Amino acid sequence: MIYVDADACPVKAEAEAVATRHHLKLFMVSNGGIRPSANPLVESVFVADGPDVADMWIADRVGPGDVVITSDIPLAARCVEAGAAVLKPNGEALTVANVGNALATRDLMTDLRAADPFRQGGGKAFSKADRSRFRDALERAVRVALRS
Repeated sequence: MIYVDADACPVKAEAEAVATRHHLKLFMVSNGGIRPSANPLVESVFVADGPDVADMWIADRVGPGDVVITSDIPLAARCVEAGAAVLKPNGEALTVANVGNALATRDLMTDLRAADPFRQGGGKAFSKADRSRFRDALERAVRVALRS
């Protein structure tokens, strides 16, 4: 199965296309505000409003052989610990080898932002190359998951 932390995910359509190609169930988990898919393989899960409710729903269900798509590093760490494959929307895999470093970097950046509330800026725009990298990475992750 594929689980998508869908509230701010820019690659929902790509995830649905890959899930459909492989005839896999896909869960789009959000607090609402996304349009349900007519695809019978896609289940829209709307959780209660609140911090980390969608994350908890996903983390409570994933295990080996599942693929999770999220930008949320604490959720990624929980899913990796449960044995799931985890991809960020840019195609970067989060694994046992790198998720600890990603958590530390996230915490450092949170502290830096808190220390300088006037600091402006955000990430770079999501590009076609990012989408392509994601699709390729998801294809690989799904193939590995199907073999296991």
